[in-house]
Amino acid sequence: MLPLIETRPAAEIKRFQEEKLREQLHYLEEKSTFYRELFHKHQTDIAGITHLEDLAHIPVTTKTDLQQRNEDFICVPRNRIIDYITTSGTLGDPVTFAMTNRDLDRLAYNEAISFNCADGDENDTYQLMTTIDRRFMAGLAYFLGVRKLGAGIIRVGNGMPELQWDTIRRFQPNAFITVPSFILKLIEYAEEKGIDYRSSSIRKAICIGEPLRYPDFSLTTLGRKIKEKWDIHLYSTYASTEMGTAFTECRHGTGGHHHPELIIVEFLDDNDRPVADDEPGEVTVTTLGVEGMPLLRFKTGDVCYHYTEPCPCGRTTMRLGPLLGRKQQMIKYKGTTLYPPALYDILDNTEHIHNYYVEVFTNAIGTDEILIHIGSRMQSETFEKQIKDHFRAKLRVAPQIVFEPIAEIERVINPEQGRKFIKFVDRRNN
Repeated sequence: MLPLIETRPAAEIKRFQEEKLREQLHYLEEKSTFYRELFHKHQTDIAGITHLEDLAHIPVTTKTDLQQRNEDFICVPRNRIIDYITTSGTLGDPVTFAMTNRDLDRLAYNEAISFNCADGDENDTYQLMTTIDRRFMAGLAYFLGVRKLGAGIIRVGNGMPELQWDTIRRFQPNAFITVPSFILKLIEYAEEKGIDYRSSSIRKAICIGEPLRYPDFSLTTLGRKIKEKWDIHLYSTYASTEMGTAFTECRHGTGGHHHPELIIVEFLDDNDRPVADDEPGEVTVTTLGVEGMPLLRFKTGDVCYHYTEPCPCGRTTMRLGPLLGRKQQMIKYKGTTLYPPALYDILDNTEHIHNYYVEVFTNAIGTDEILIHIGSRMQSETFEKQIKDHFRAKLRVAPQIVFEPIAEIERVINPEQGRKFIKFVDRRNN
């Protein structure tokens, strides 16, 4: 299912996207209340937007815009809406997304070619370990994509290690779709119960929601821990509800491949200017072919590097590097700029930590403070000092630490009605 456009020269891909962009701009001017008003307010003549570089003449769209004017982004009458989805609300109030039949077909196609990028085909059977309900796009997208791929899928949902292993025993799937840290929990359960997990049918995992690689594409601590225990192939993916598109690694593990049929991507600095090829930038997207709620120059808040040289797999499209962090989650701590994944990597690499979450709040003098809640059977001043020494060695600063019952932390990071694991709690005044 490799689309031909993903193997074409960069100049041809650019011309292809510019044609798609012109179609989308006309659609937005005709159908979108928000963008029609935006074009009028800024005197934007969409006929003059003929090249990708011309996008710079259009203001960016932000999460605040989506939250404050959600319904003005909807481009179809209510009777055309088939599915209602909401974002997870990680960085604010959840936003509703309206999906038409055409949008669901697009979503299925996106996931099918993404699974194919990760060496998927009709001979695979995927064990889906994310929720498909609770207004969650991801679980639905994976199901639709695997169906379009022609492969098998078993909808188990998240958590429940006993049921996961029973499913593996009964149906012999060869692939997981999961948050990678949950693989470690499956391994722990298997070791406690005497399950020979290395001899199971599982050969690979499509991993979502947590970074598996550093910017140089070496495995993170989490990735290494999984591979040391269980030598399955790990494919990292990046996506969001707003973009309705995934960036998935191929077997070479050097970034998520761009699907130019579905999305235009810019990498912008704090002043909304393009960054150089060797600099990280905020992922800013223009969706293509979306009918219900298309977005133009939407700033995702996610900061990544990008890579433009062709991949050994044969694709010539841009590749998205591992997520460095989210703009709104950036922490200024004692003169050091941090993103939560840097904290997670140290915690994941420290023995005797069973679970944890990071809380950030504003202290009495108005600056960022970090409190790490740790669940561990080893609780002592010596262990606390050891953890802080790890932070000082890696990041030059050490956050506050508090030990709490493992079960209490589990309730926070895996809430009963939640859709994602929660590792970061932001209580800052801003």
